Amino acid sequence: MRGSVIFQQNRALGYVSNHVPATVRFIEKRNENVVTTCVGKSFHVYGANSFRLIRVGGLHPEEISCVAADGFLTYVGCGSVIYGWRASTQLRKTYRGHGARVHLLLPFGKHLLSVDEGSLVKVWNVSLEEVYLEVPFSNDQFEISALMHPASYKNKILFGSAQGGLQLWNVKNGKLVHSFKDYDSKIVVLEQAPALDVAAIGLQNGRIILLNLKFEESVMELTQDWGPVTGITFRTDGHPIMASGSTNGQVTFWNLEEQVIVSTLAAHDESVTSLKCFANEPLLLTTSPDNSMKLWIFDLPDGGARLLRIREGHGAPPKCIRYHGSSGRNILSAGEDASLRIFSTISETLNKSLGKASYNRKASKKHRKGEDPFRMPPIELFTSEVTRDKEWDSVAATHEGLVQVTTWSFDKCRMGELKLVPEVFQNKNRSDFGVSATALCLSHCGNFVTIGYSSGHLERFNIQSGIHRASYGKPPAHDGVAVRGISIDNLNQFVVSGGSDGIMKWWHFKQNVNKPVFSLKLDEPIAQFGTHRESAMIAVALEDFAVLIVDSDSRASVRRFTGHRGPITDLCFSPDSRWLLTASQDCTVKVWDIPSAYLVDHFRMPQVCTSLSMSPTGDFLATSYVDNRGIYLWANKTLFSHISLRVINPESEAPLMDLPATICDENTNVLLNETTNGELDDLEEAFEEINLNYESPPQLSQDLVTMSNAAASRWQNLLNLDIIKKRNRPRQAPQKPKSAPFFLPTVSGLDFQFDLSEGQNALTEDGSKILQPTQVEQLTSFGKLLKEAVSTGDAQFLKPIEFLSNLGPSMVDYEIRNLSPLDGGSGSISVMAAFMRMIVALLEGNRAYELGQSWLGVFLKNHGRVIVDHEELRALLEQVELAQSKGWALLEERLLYGMGVLKAKINTEKMASPLACEKYWADKANIDGAEKKYYECLAQVSFGGFERCFVPEISCPHCPFNH
Repeated sequence: MRGSVIFQQNRALGYVSNHVPATVRFIEKRNENVVTTCVGKSFHVYGANSFRLIRVGGLHPEEISCVAADGFLTYVGCGSVIYGWRASTQLRKTYRGHGARVHLLLPFGKHLLSVDEGSLVKVWNVSLEEVYLEVPFSNDQFEISALMHPASYKNKILFGSAQGGLQLWNVKNGKLVHSFKDYDSKIVVLEQAPALDVAAIGLQNGRIILLNLKFEESVMELTQDWGPVTGITFRTDGHPIMASGSTNGQVTFWNLEEQVIVSTLAAHDESVTSLKCFANEPLLLTTSPDNSMKLWIFDLPDGGARLLRIREGHGAPPKCIRYHGSSGRNILSAGEDASLRIFSTISETLNKSLGKASYNRKASKKHRKGEDPFRMPPIELFTSEVTRDKEWDSVAATHEGLVQVTTWSFDKCRMGELKLVPEVFQNKNRSDFGVSATALCLSHCGNFVTIGYSSGHLERFNIQSGIHRASYGKPPAHDGVAVRGISIDNLNQFVVSGGSDGIMKWWHFKQNVNKPVFSLKLDEPIAQFGTHRESAMIAVALEDFAVLIVDSDSRASVRRFTGHRGPITDLCFSPDSRWLLTASQDCTVKVWDIPSAYLVDHFRMPQVCTSLSMSPTGDFLATSYVDNRGIYLWANKTLFSHISLRVINPESEAPLMDLPATICDENTNVLLNETTNGELDDLEEAFEEINLNYESPPQLSQDLVTMSNAAASRWQNLLNLDIIKKRNRPRQAPQKPKSAPFFLPTVSGLDFQFDLSEGQNALTEDGSKILQPTQVEQLTSFGKLLKEAVSTGDAQFLKPIEFLSNLGPSMVDYEIRNLSPLDGGSGSISVMAAFMRMIVALLEGNRAYELGQSWLGVFLKNHGRVIVDHEELRALLEQVELAQSKGWALLEERLLYGMGVLKAKINTEKMASPLACEKYWADKANIDGAEKKYYECLAQVSFGGFERCFVPEISCPHCPFNH
């Protein structure tokens, strides 16, 4: 089996940028700047005007190491190969020849410069994909770390090294033009200044040198306090401002005339990898490995920059994801970076950030330098409800190792003011305190949140005011063990808690909270809960990797699923509560069918799935994985195609699948991995010639009863056409139109002459005006086609059927009435026989079934007496009856079969285990010596478990079908 039966890769959310510097270029046709960022094995193209995702690049075989672009192609370095993409989706060029990983690219007119990690410089002819020049360097003496083309220096490239050396080369003849003096640190950045002959050099020790290349003189030297220089850019809108980036996310703005710092900007949480001022605009673009891209505008009174536009995702992998609301459009995600975000499944431009968890939000906003000391640990688990979204906080979250529970507002997109802590744990909020919040659940009304702790306490708070409302149990609710799961019913009648001691307890929600109503002892300690409130079912993950389904109403375990080989990381129900989806540390996701208690689908990933959530509409499954910052969506194939689910052995090996990407074209991987330079163009031309428009044939198989494409009005009213005409006849008789005046045609010209050309054309070959009839029968057009089909041996009567199918009801009735030679008809007995043979061919071929039935009814209604009087027609009538009964028997069998399947589904709750049924009759046969008779069982359609069913002389007590 290949891949998942139910789910198909859809797309990934939350990827914006990584450590690879972005490129910016201006597109005249769009009249905007376009930003190209790297996201692992692919790249994204954004429009700077709105940060909307314009294009998504192809999927590459390895991680992308560098990106560059010119006016025609986007160049991507991937391993030792360089790919040239047109419009980000069309692979036009491939440059192979490097022996090491390519890490620097520079488009240079009609050429492309590339540098690999071995410091081998190659100059490529872009159009011919050939190497124009090679310049080898030694990493021991001159390890290339940066390069730049000085403006107005023809064919010259400036190289910077990790040893601090700086050299100017002529790439046309491959000669060294000049070696500048060495610097005391690694050259990290080379940038052209607005002034000619001046280049900005950024060093790893934080120094910035503006060097006049013509005279080899230092114009000025600056030093930033934030460590290595990661980027340099200049404003070109009339202000003498230079910006420099650092590894701690700070951007420093320098006034070059006064050589002082104008302002600083805390742009990112991690290193600033891209820093670019737009040409002649007061805009600055920054990107960072924290998975964010920001656009800043210089419009503050002091000339500083403020945030204009942002697009970001999680800076660290998500730990918990949940769908919020009933529309399935928003996903709440908590990441290891202590942030809580909203991802839109409609458009990523609608993504929002609720901020990062902080002990003091106001102090965190003022703290701009270095690590935030008020940052809280990452969110471990959260719960949300939409009932009171507009009134107060609707999200509650636990944090790793903390007793505090924070509240968040989905509507206001910010962290709440409340920190929920029971009175017994007051003033013990340090991270080294032994007790922490381990489980929580928000009531359906949105007013109360119930929290479980590692000490066994179970507390209820009002989420609006933060007031403590109740303590369950003595306390604690679970003696000396952690509370692992909490569930509350829709009506706030009972609270269900589960502890690591393997005991589930039912508590009254408001009254008599000191003593549990009921306790259920399980075989193993409880790991976590998953609840489906509408069906009152609770999925309980145990520490022995098994999953139980507990009915909260009957307070009994009704299903047990085993098959995982590692601890359960997360679980959820489908919206209709038919499926239970579980994820485990064995890297598998399994789908269990709850009514039949069988595994119906499973698949495996290269990484461990940390969290999963099913859309309330059932269209998508959202998952998150270890070491992956994105959220991955899987489409539910059962919503748009028929999927037959079969029983899968839980111990069998799950098929390995790839994670969804922004592009899921499998041909891209084949194109990059298995083709050579010459084959790429041939494949590209072949793909363009493929016609992807599939047209269904008129009939899939002759064994299937096929209806026509004709509208129902063309055949439903044929038998009642006389009644319809009588009902719709006009109240007044139609009046005869006035006679038109008689005109003789004339020929245009000076002389008056009559036009006699039509009369001359009407003469026969011998000059006579008397027409000799070629046939005595005056057949209609349909009759002529029938006679022609018989004479040519067309047993399928294709032309007559097509002709009659295109006619309206009145014309069909007219044509069939005129098949008979009696009662004023213009047909003949042979034509009537041909029509009956056509009906036989139509019914036996199972084509246009409803049209054939309707035509046959009109024919028998009008010509029944003629058929009885002629032996030839009576003999054909028997063939028509045989074809009619054969087609109806096939259709009737399918209809009855479908009715049986529906009846079987109604009795799902009465269905017993197929193994129990089979074992019962196997034992009885061994004891009584009863004869075993096998029959197909309708239950296999609904459950997939009954392949055969024992049917003895008496009824089986386990089977609802009395087998």
